[in-house]
Amino acid sequence: MRDIKRMWDIKESAEPGTLDLYIYGDVEGGDRYDFVEEEFRRSETSAEYFKDELESRKDITRINLYINSYGGSVFEGTAIYNQLKRHPAHKTVYIDGFACSIASVIAMAGDEIIMPKNTMMMIHNMWMCAVGNAAELRKAADDLDAINAAGRQAYLDKAGNKLEELTLAEMMDKETWLTAEQCLEYGLADRIADREADLTDAGQVIQKLNENLRARIDLHNTLNQLIKPVEPSIGEGKSDPLSAEPKKNKEKKTEPLSLMETLSGFFNAQKEEEKR
Repeated sequence: MRDIKRMWDIKESAEPGTLDLYIYGDVEGGDRYDFVEEEFRRSETSAEYFKDELESRKDITRINLYINSYGGSVFEGTAIYNQLKRHPAHKTVYIDGFACSIASVIAMAGDEIIMPKNTMMMIHNMWMCAVGNAAELRKAADDLDAINAAGRQAYLDKAGNKLEELTLAEMMDKETWLTAEQCLEYGLADRIADREADLTDAGQVIQKLNENLRARIDLHNTLNQLIKPVEPSIGEGKSDPLSAEPKKNKEKKTEPLSLMETLSGFFNAQKEEEKR
């Protein structure tokens, strides 16, 4: 049986009654049937597996949660957030690099969120792929509105009166990157750590984020190619679509490298700060 990469490590801390959780990768899940091996595999990255592991440790009074993740499944991540939120233990969240997308929602379960000044969160509206007729596409948009509203509530519950819902919605619309100082300002973090995080492996997270952005743009372009308006037939008052000059797309496309440039600028600014 092949090993399945876990999105976390669950370790008993040296301190009695304390559990250390490390979310250092994809937030994914779902049991599946392996047609190659012809056997059912239980996912070790699912919310259900997380719940079972958490419930097996009855004497835990403190949970330390360490996050360096670009996000993943909204459904799995939301369930994990709620499981942690309900757990009676005192929860301290440490952002060890990036808490992006649904990983930032999971972080909101913490009673205390600690961020070194060289770490970041990214918040945005959830997205999904949808195909079908007009009614099905409208329903998909309505579903996303409901999912986004639920996600906003996690941030608002943590932020208290430091963040208005309208401001949060605008930031999510723009897919906003937040520094540790900004998270503190908006109530999405409680304390800036005395020491900076070790970002030696941060390049892997950035690369994965960039790959995801490229995939989203490629998917968008592919769908645009598949869904084209029907050209009029050649006849009186109608031009030949084959001879007509193609219209230039004046809309400016988002370049995948802009994400890299944003993060590079952030790290360069941190280095300049260290020199002062």
